[in-house]
Amino acid sequence: MTPLENATSLVPSASDYILDNFEPRDRIAMLVLNRDCGETIQRLTTAQKGASPEFQGWLRYKNANGSDIYMGMNPLRQDAATRTKEEIETIRHVYLDLDQGGPEALESVEDSSVVPKPNYVLTSSPGKFQVVWNVEGMSLDEAESLLHAMAREFGGDPAATDATRVLRLPGFANKKYETDFYVQARKESTETYHLRDFKLHLDAQDSPRYNHHNRSRRESSPGSSLSQSEHDWAYAKRALARGDNPETVIQRIAQHRAAYKSNPEYYARHTVEKAMAELTTSPTQSRLNSSADGEKNQEPGH
Repeated sequence: MTPLENATSLVPSASDYILDNFEPRDRIAMLVLNRDCGETIQRLTTAQKGASPEFQGWLRYKNANGSDIYMGMNPLRQDAATRTKEEIETIRHVYLDLDQGGPEALESVEDSSVVPKPNYVLTSSPGKFQVVWNVEGMSLDEAESLLHAMAREFGGDPAATDATRVLRLPGFANKKYETDFYVQARKESTETYHLRDFKLHLDAQDSPRYNHHNRSRRESSPGSSLSQSEHDWAYAKRALARGDNPETVIQRIAQHRAAYKSNPEYYARHTVEKAMAELTTSPTQSRLNSSADGEKNQEPGH
């Protein structure tokens, strides 16, 4: 990081982080989770109140007594009573949960040409990161398709791919460990991004709202665009070409397709092996392999 970047890279307090990510009147969800005693408390409040000294004092008390502190990343309707997709008012953030790969995984995001510079990087626990982008103009389905695509591209946690996800709040201790680990957020950009700023290919199969039957029918249709397996094959080629470890790429694809493939490990290994072979062939042979691979990797009934 250059001296100029260092000068503009900020480590905000929890209150600053809340107010920088939300309008004061936005209705947000705060989650307080104590795994030891099985206590879960969800508070829906305004960003202004959530950032207030009184509310922050209550969060610090709960954190000191064993609770982890989380915050929903998209504002809810003013009359919302729960944190569900139906209650989301607007999409304000997309994010990536990097729970594997350590600093190298984060570096691959920050050096990538397919996603813009993150607004915030949270160090959520040793060697694990949560990456946040401020966005506007996205529908819920577009946001969730993008979340899935980013998780697939960078090996992020596939569980962190819905718009109601809560992320850790900086300034509070992660209580999962024997020794408290205090979550920090580093501000890297002040931009607000749009869907066009993310160069990943999105399609309906990445949205959890899309019907599985329609997805299968689309993939088998002669006039369809790229199938699920073709997307995975293309991703494997990009990842291998930039030097990612083949076993890591296999793990990412298998994890992302676990819900759709009867043997995701075999499917992922076959896809990566074909991609590795493709990278060593001539351009003409590459085009032939590309067409054949989309057929070979498909599994009936998935």
